[in-house]
Amino acid sequence: MTVPRRRFLTGLGGGIAAGVLAPHLVQAQSVECGGSFTAPIKPLPNPRKLTIAWNETAVCVAAVPVAREKGFFARHNLDVDYVNFGGATDQLLEAISTGKADAAPGMVLRWLKPLQQGFDVKLVAGLHAGCMYLMVPEQSPIRTLADLKGKTVGVTDIGGPDRNFFSIRVKEAGLDPESDVSWRAFPADLLPLALQRGDVQAISDSDPLSLGQRKQFGLRDIDNNMSGEWAHTACCVIGLRGSLVRDEPDVARAVTRAILDAGAWLACNPDEAARIFQPYAPRVSASALADMIRMEGHHHQTLADPLRTEITRYAEALKDVGVFRPSFDTKRYAARVTQDLFA
Repeated sequence: MTVPRRRFLTGLGGGIAAGVLAPHLVQAQSVECGGSFTAPIKPLPNPRKLTIAWNETAVCVAAVPVAREKGFFARHNLDVDYVNFGGATDQLLEAISTGKADAAPGMVLRWLKPLQQGFDVKLVAGLHAGCMYLMVPEQSPIRTLADLKGKTVGVTDIGGPDRNFFSIRVKEAGLDPESDVSWRAFPADLLPLALQRGDVQAISDSDPLSLGQRKQFGLRDIDNNMSGEWAHTACCVIGLRGSLVRDEPDVARAVTRAILDAGAWLACNPDEAARIFQPYAPRVSASALADMIRMEGHHHQTLADPLRTEITRYAEALKDVGVFRPSFDTKRYAARVTQDLFA
C-alpha cells in the first residue's frame, strides 16, 4: 500500500517514542545563544521591504518565520515578505539573481553545482549544520557505510543534497559511490515502500519526513551529517541577491544578522520555535517539531573565512565524487561565491 506524505506527518502528531529519539539526541549540544557574532549594527534609517524565498515545509529553516515572529527583522527596520518556493534550484537562484527575491536559505549541497553557472547570488553565512539521514530497517544487516557495497540507496533526487552528501560519505568509507553503490530516485512518500519491497536497501531523507519514517517503519540511522567533522560544517546557507550585497550592503548585513540571530535563538528555545513553525506543518505536533530542532545542527553558524573554508571543503569533496571536474579550483570558486559582509 502506498503511504502518502500526509500520513507520515500525521503519524508524528501523536508524539515521538523515546526509543526512536535516543540514538540521535547526542547532538542536542550546548549552544551559545548570541549567534555567530555580537558586534552591534545600527538599524536601517528607513523601513526596507524585502522578499525571502524559502521552502515552508523545511523545519531546518525555521529561523525564517522565527525572525519575523520574534522581532529580529523589525529591530533592523526590515519589513519581510515570504515566498514559498519548492521548485528547481536553478529557478530559485535565477529568482534571486533577477530580483524576484532578495534572499533565501538553502542546502549548500543543492546550490554549489548550479552556482557554477554564474548566478548573481552570494553565500553570506552558514545558517546551521546537519539535517540529513541515511536509514535502514531496524533488522537490516547493514550497520556501516561499508556494508552498502553492492546495495541500492533510495533518494528523492539523483542530484539532491542527500545523494551528494552520502556519496561523499561512502567515498570516505572506502567505496566508489558510482560503481559500488546504486542510487534510485523515488517520491518521498514512496521511499519506505521501496525499502519494504526490497527495491532499495537504504533510504535517505531529511526532516520532517525522516523522523516520521523512523517511527512508522522502524528504521534506524547508519549515518547522518550530525556526527563527526560534518556536524561542524554548514548544511544550509544564506544566499543574497548579488546586487543587494553590492548596492545596499547595510541592508544585506541587516537581513543576514536578523536570520542568524533568529537561528541562535531557535537553538536555545526549540519548544517555542516549534510552536512558531507549526502553522507551516499543521499535521505535526509542536513537540515533534521541537525534537527535530534539537536533533539538527542549529549550534553551528559561520561567516567570512570559516564559511569559505567550508565551501572549499564541500567543493573538494564533490570533486572526489565526480560532481566537479578534477582540475576545478575550489578555493577560487569559494572566494567567488561567498561574501564577507562584516569585514
